[in-house]
Amino acid sequence: PTPFFVIATQNPQDQLGTFALPESQLDRFLMRISLGYPDRAAERQLLAGIDRREMLATLPALLTPGELTALQQRVQQVHAAEPLLNYVQDLIAATRSGRWFLQGLSPRAGIAVLRAAKAQALLANRHYVAPDDVQAVLPQTVAHRLTPVGDAGRGAVEQVRAMIAAVPLP
Repeated sequence: PTPFFVIATQNPQDQLGTFALPESQLDRFLMRISLGYPDRAAERQLLAGIDRREMLATLPALLTPGELTALQQRVQQVHAAEPLLNYVQDLIAATRSGRWFLQGLSPRAGIAVLRAAKAQALLANRHYVAPDDVQAVLPQTVAHRLTPVGDAGRGAVEQVRAMIAAVPLP
């Protein structure tokens, strides 16, 4: 149906029966967002409450499919100026340099970054993408696609943030 999207959960890689997805499949996920553990009060509500799967049936829709499709079309209309596109390309090139990651980002990942940055700009009530939008979405949009170089001493998200700090703004 339109609109179509998938939300998936991921178990820890070292958990029995869990296998890492191949890079070609990971590259098709727009973002990886880690929610972490709930705080004590929220966890207590989970423990004391009814089964969350049963609660899904009672959740009200916040958008109709038509409204969501209209928002997706508005995201496509958000403007990305030439200097901003240069900045995105500079970030992508930095991932391919061998300094930060074992393998760089694919063209599909670059499109995902720009699409996510446009959505971020729309959420900020702007009709144009700013470098801050790219920086805000970059870790969640690309870290799952990248493996830091061996001597990095940090995870992919932290390595992406370090790379952002090193790549000059437009």
